[in-house]
Amino acid sequence: MSILIIALVIYAVLNLIAMAAYVSDKKKAQKGEWRTPESTLLLWALVGPFGALAGMSMARHKTRKAKFKLVYVFLGIHLVILAYLLFTNIF
Repeated sequence: MSILIIALVIYAVLNLIAMAAYVSDKKKAQKGEWRTPESTLLLWALVGPFGALAGMSMARHKTRKAKFKLVYVFLGIHLVILAYLLFTNIF
């Protein structure tokens, strides 16, 4: 298995975990249970912004809080890095 495939699988898993963290936090909020700290959610958004954005949208969670606009910044950074890697023939 090539390193590229392994990296893509790890990246996909990180994004799925980020999505699950946002959805889980929303469910905990609805039940009045212990919540995931915002710093943890933002850390997941940093490593998995696609999943974090999907989780925010699916659960309608943290979409109005100003600090969670950082998810879009993280997404933009990931897209720039991806474009760089694709266009410089690193893969």
